[in-house]
Amino acid sequence: MNTTSQISDEIFAHERDAFVERMLQSTAGTFDMFAIYLGERLGFYKALAENDWLTSDELALQTGTHERYVREWLEQQTVVGILEVEDANSEAKARRFRLPAPHAEVLVERDSLNYLAPLARLMAGVVHPLPSLLEAYRSGRGLPFEDYGPDMREGIAEMNRPMFLKLLGTEWLPTISDVHERLQADPPARVADIGCGFGWSSIGIAQTYPEVKVDGYDLDETSIEIATANAVEADLGDRVKFYVRDASDPTLEGQYDLVTAFECIHDMSDPVSALRTMLNLAGANGVVLVMDERVGDSFTPKGNEVEWLMYGFSVLHCLPAGMADQPSQATGTVMRTKTLHRYATEAGFCDVEIMPIDNFFFRFYRLQAICPAA
Repeated sequence: MNTTSQISDEIFAHERDAFVERMLQSTAGTFDMFAIYLGERLGFYKALAENDWLTSDELALQTGTHERYVREWLEQQTVVGILEVEDANSEAKARRFRLPAPHAEVLVERDSLNYLAPLARLMAGVVHPLPSLLEAYRSGRGLPFEDYGPDMREGIAEMNRPMFLKLLGTEWLPTISDVHERLQADPPARVADIGCGFGWSSIGIAQTYPEVKVDGYDLDETSIEIATANAVEADLGDRVKFYVRDASDPTLEGQYDLVTAFECIHDMSDPVSALRTMLNLAGANGVVLVMDERVGDSFTPKGNEVEWLMYGFSVLHCLPAGMADQPSQATGTVMRTKTLHRYATEAGFCDVEIMPIDNFFFRFYRLQAICPAA
């Protein structure tokens, strides 16, 4: 007959073993992401997607890489189930490998909404400044965005690009009928895109609404340079302009029909000032739209479906980046609705409305400048 002590020991052993298994699974996932990083950055997946089967020699020749490294990578990718091998029993250098089409969509097809290869760049970016991050945790200082390097900047842009080009103008904005109508009407509407990054949100709006003029603002000079080039490549250089400006700058002027901030308010050290600027830019008749993370309304031990991801980014990147400039609200990635509502109220908005846009990761807020009379 089991005693209370024995039962407790059994529970302890079960929970310990389950956590050991979780640690091993997390290690496997970490290796997966960084091996995917190599495959994406070195062009391995692209070459495999363009060919039926390739040997390690053929892949190395096509990508300008060393065969022995390539062979080890191909075998690793097969063992973890990303690639397929034609004849595992053949001599090592004679083995031929391929990338299955469903995996190719996720790893190669840049325009697909299922394209997730940039996640590997994000993972490389968030760990890039780990020694400095340790010191930030001890000192309370933050880490500037640029300290995370090009992988972070490029990873964010590439992850957001498909949804901004495919969903923003075709599904999200049409849900807001008065905004959709204004963006199609004359005279041509003006849009201010705050925290625009590489400019894909600005470009997505301009592509869908062919008369609209968009001004994108961001503090990161490199991002603005790339955004400008992206607009020119999209043949939108005459209607989409980008500027290195702080969103909280009170001298930022203009009269816009729509002012947007996509997934950036939680990163700002002074979100209230940024929202106040957005209010001024929109004036009495413009609309302010904020897209941010779809986290739970309050903290719970298990979180909601996406909080595991959002907290991961927050502890490694968003909170430290948001604390780089002081004083800081130190918001972090997990910005709950009541937090944004408080920021908006302090900025002078009358109310915050959650828009009926269904998205697994994001929530859309319409900030009301003027409330209807009671």
